[in-house]
Amino acid sequence: MSDDVARILAAAAQGRFPPPDGSTVVVPPPNARDAGVLAFTAHSVVFTDADPAWVRAELAAASSDPLAASMNPGFLLALMRHTRRRMNTIDLLTVAGALPGGPELPLREIDDPEHPRVARARKYRDDVRVWAADGGVVILGRGVAGRWEAAIEVDEEVRHRGIGRALALAARHLTPGDVVWAQQSPGNARSVRVFQTAGYRPVASEALLTAG
Repeated sequence: MSDDVARILAAAAQGRFPPPDGSTVVVPPPNARDAGVLAFTAHSVVFTDADPAWVRAELAAASSDPLAASMNPGFLLALMRHTRRRMNTIDLLTVAGALPGGPELPLREIDDPEHPRVARARKYRDDVRVWAADGGVVILGRGVAGRWEAAIEVDEEVRHRGIGRALALAARHLTPGDVVWAQQSPGNARSVRVFQTAGYRPVASEALLTAG
């Protein structure tokens, strides 16, 4: 275990990105739960307990383009099989600075650990807290390398009323950290737009591998 991923993410949150030199670095995972790939502009980070020599061989076999190899489906499938992990999707990773004061959106905290949204969030994050609003929820918790992550859910019947943006913005007020991270599936253009209008900046693509 190491703090390499935490350092890389902290720098990226401040706009200091890895060199765009076309390289891929392999670093130990930050903990037993988290493994995966971060792809920045012309620079990738694979965080896993797999042998780095094996990782580099699989990258070379997956694609002749070093800029694309780390997110190549063939490499990700090999990594999942080798580590006996699963992956949901490749996400767009975004980040935003914390905001002072409380959120404008009225919220009520859900403190029931058996609540389905709370239970699901705890599979991927620590220190999970969930707040409900009329028409949606905002979830905060510590994810990869201890970073504070936000997720939101908007009820279908209240979409297109600004609830999503208000929830994403609320997370910036609620986060205990200096910044808050959020992932969006690139194909979910509505979610991408919501977070970017709430001030979240694109940082990288991310493929997270989960155990079990």
